[in-house]
Amino acid sequence: MAYGMDDEGQTRTIGLARIGTGLVQGVALWALTEAADNKVWPATSGVLFGVLAAVVLFTPFVVLGGLADMRRRTLVIWTLAAAAGLAALGAHDIDRRAAHEVVEWISGQAMVFLAAVLFITHHLVSAADSDRRLIARFPTYFDQAWKHGVQLVMSAGFVGVFWLVLFLGAALFKLIGIEFVEELTRKSWFAIPATTTMFAAAVQLTDVRHGLIRGIRTVALTLLSWLLPVLVFLTGAFMLALPFTGLEPLWKTRSAAAILLSAAAVMIVLINAAYQDGEPDTPTPLVLRWAGRIGGLLLLPLVGVAAYALSLRIGQYGLTPDRIIAAACVVAGIFYAVGYSLAAVLPGVWMKRLETANVVTAFVTVGLILALFSPLADPARLSVNDQMARIADGRVKPDKVDYRFLRFDGEKYGHAALQRLVKKGGDVGKRAAEALNWTNKWGRDAQAPESGGVKQILVWPKDRTLPAAFLTRAWDDDVRPEPACDGKSDKCEATFADMNGDKHEEILLAFNGIVTVYQEVSPGKWQVVGRTDALNCNGDGVAVGSGKVATLPNIWADLSVSGRRVPLNIEPQACPESAGQPDRGQPTWERVNPD
Repeated sequence: MAYGMDDEGQTRTIGLARIGTGLVQGVALWALTEAADNKVWPATSGVLFGVLAAVVLFTPFVVLGGLADMRRRTLVIWTLAAAAGLAALGAHDIDRRAAHEVVEWISGQAMVFLAAVLFITHHLVSAADSDRRLIARFPTYFDQAWKHGVQLVMSAGFVGVFWLVLFLGAALFKLIGIEFVEELTRKSWFAIPATTTMFAAAVQLTDVRHGLIRGIRTVALTLLSWLLPVLVFLTGAFMLALPFTGLEPLWKTRSAAAILLSAAAVMIVLINAAYQDGEPDTPTPLVLRWAGRIGGLLLLPLVGVAAYALSLRIGQYGLTPDRIIAAACVVAGIFYAVGYSLAAVLPGVWMKRLETANVVTAFVTVGLILALFSPLADPARLSVNDQMARIADGRVKPDKVDYRFLRFDGEKYGHAALQRLVKKGGDVGKRAAEALNWTNKWGRDAQAPESGGVKQILVWPKDRTLPAAFLTRAWDDDVRPEPACDGKSDKCEATFADMNGDKHEEILLAFNGIVTVYQEVSPGKWQVVGRTDALNCNGDGVAVGSGKVATLPNIWADLSVSGRRVPLNIEPQACPESAGQPDRGQPTWERVNPD
């Protein structure tokens, strides 16, 4: 440890530095938030704002974690290097998305992966600094990484309780007519700095109780380790069943690779929970040692089947950003699987060689994440290039091109690809030109009236349109208020059906799980005649939205109560898939090249 935590003065200095770091971070985040909300500089300069957002969001954690564990010179160099790297990655994330949307903050996906790469890299650096060597001892990696992991969880919990206490205090004052405290908690200039400062204070409080953190960590890992035999048994049974069931059921899930990789990741965590730092105070129980060896061997088939499933999807449908990220996970999983399998079968101390596998894979993971979130291996760029190659060589026909992916998920690379397709002309060029004008990511663009209260309604089937009189009707004539259908707060979809057998179609407007039926009572005059209750069978809302609606006689008879007809509301457990009736299949959105 770089600073002696037994020295009261040094402890106070580190504590003040941490609290100051949290306060500065909070003020900077508040300033960025205000700029974004008010559309003023630096929010008007997208790339600059992305740089500042990435640096302000993550760099303070380097300081909070390194103050007590790193030499001052190493901490300064590492902090500057981390800030520079975060700035570059943040700038790239903003730049790649700026082609078709106004971008301010870095994406949620980028935040998750930047946090992951920063956590891994920080502990590679801090452990090396503590041991004064390029590659530290495994117990040092283990101690620092798990200590800070526990600190993060406990500090986040502390902040949550802090806000519960504030809300309780505000409620108490409100009982006697004083609302100042409640209003204060709603002010961003107070809430954001208070959150970051209390988080920093929690880090300091947990750091000076290192023995407490170590005890909590040991108890948590010990409990987790006893889940290892359970997972090993289930995974082993799954592998034994595969020869009898075949792989076809896996492919039907369309998420086989993700599930298998998740199982492998949990297996790795549980094996490490049993192994801990490799220097246990007490011998590892025999059942855990055997479970660890078998689990290490099971990683190879788990990752292998996941890799095969992913390769089939890529071969059939091509690359997508999600598949590229999954491929990176497969690469990391292969390093783990090979290392853990060797650790399981080679003689010597139980699973000793997993230490090398962990350290090597940590460096590999850092490299993969940096490549994925930089121009080097940007998933959107690789996916767009793959799709364009498949179009060029004829593997993808014009009517099968995923124009929606190029428009909305291909980032700036997809936008540029659509412009190239427009220049090619023909059917592809025509469709690409239409795609460039799309504004609705999740479906086709809505029909919008020239006037009236309704702004956007998706109409099914695609070749139908709503009557102009319906679109311009007075939407406040009904007893119950109508949706605005603005495509944002209210997303509305319409289809047609003859509801009363009079040979004239009614309009069915679906919004928020409720279908409203409109009848043309006189030429150009539409009136609400009824509504359904909220749809609660699996896939009903999507079915209405995609036009998969028909009129049927009641399966369950209505009741007559005092001469009044009372319909029976069907409960979810009586839906076809729950009641033993034939499963008609879950309706899904139409899209090209489904994932």
